[in-house]
Amino acid sequence: MRKSVNRQPLPEVEENQVKEPSFQELINIELIESGEKERLMEMLRERLIECGWKDEMKALCRSFITKKGRNNVTVDDLVHVITPKGRASIPDSIKAELLQRIRTFLMSAAL
Repeated sequence: MRKSVNRQPLPEVEENQVKEPSFQELINIELIESGEKERLMEMLRERLIECGWKDEMKALCRSFITKKGRNNVTVDDLVHVITPKGRASIPDSIKAELLQRIRTFLMSAAL
């Protein structure tokens, strides 16, 4: 095999080698298959609406669009600006409830 000056040689990989899923991937698979992921997402949606988070994010988007001009803003711009603010402004009580529900699920699923 000739060696390239510009790149590292590729590691030798057997074609029949199957990659084992990570623990995080196993949890995600179990959440999806059991339907718990959808229930968690619905609970999160409800709590964020109840606490006014959704309206707050909508107002931030409108403010950003007004400031930059409607024709000068893309969805990517909005996501880039609003996502960090949105994540930081989720109430700790909602994060704690979601985490507790996930822990309870993991204990019952014996993962």
